[in-house]
Amino acid sequence: MSTATLNAVPEISESVVVAYQRDGFVRIKALLHPELLEYFGPQISAEVVKRNTQTEPLDQRDTYHKAFLQITNLWRTNDAAKEFVFGKRLASAAARLLGVERVRLYHDQALYKEPGGGMTPWHCDQFYWPLDSDRTITAWVPLQATPILMGPIAFAAGSHSMTFGRDLEISDESERSLRDAITKKRYREDVAPFEFGDVSFHSGWTFHHTGPNCTDRPRAVMTVIYMADGIRLSEPTRKQHYADWEAFMPGVKPGEVVCSELNPILN
Repeated sequence: MSTATLNAVPEISESVVVAYQRDGFVRIKALLHPELLEYFGPQISAEVVKRNTQTEPLDQRDTYHKAFLQITNLWRTNDAAKEFVFGKRLASAAARLLGVERVRLYHDQALYKEPGGGMTPWHCDQFYWPLDSDRTITAWVPLQATPILMGPIAFAAGSHSMTFGRDLEISDESERSLRDAITKKRYREDVAPFEFGDVSFHSGWTFHHTGPNCTDRPRAVMTVIYMADGIRLSEPTRKQHYADWEAFMPGVKPGEVVCSELNPILN
């Protein structure tokens, strides 16, 4: 199968860019051809199974570990995953939405919600990232059609402007506190099924969550996290920052531009 369309630059209208800037997220219909996902999906899934170390039964795990199986930097261990992550179509869309000329890879991350897997608590991703800018964006790519019962990602529209909760890691506490804050601030919760080929993009500070997977199939999702070229490593302030620094920006010092060998320009 030809994967040429994986590198075809998409046309992203100005209205889509405006919607992303306003809401902190956007869903783009049919951004990837189903044949691409049919080709890459099984290979990515096989790598997830190969690298997964979670063996506890669901009913013996905490909320975080019931939410998903999480495997990072698949591009470093699997050639098909690397081709997918380095695809220019997603990266060009990310750059267009951010309004920047070039984006670098922060890291990739597979998020597989097992059959019967629990909800993912409300959170924002940039809590974990020691970066000096909010010019970050995540492409959330389901590897199958994802109905509501399977637990698609849901966003609080406009919440990227909310500073409350940015210091909360994914937990039962973040679910309680952020659910209350989002309700009080009257942010609209935007949840919708994903058809095969739909992709969403969200800002690092946009609050989001998912419901449980109530089906008998895994909810397979591949994500790619991009950052604007020129972002610098900030001084880490929590253990999660140190973990990300070591895993995704080796050799970079606080105050330096994040451009290690693990952070190539992708568009």
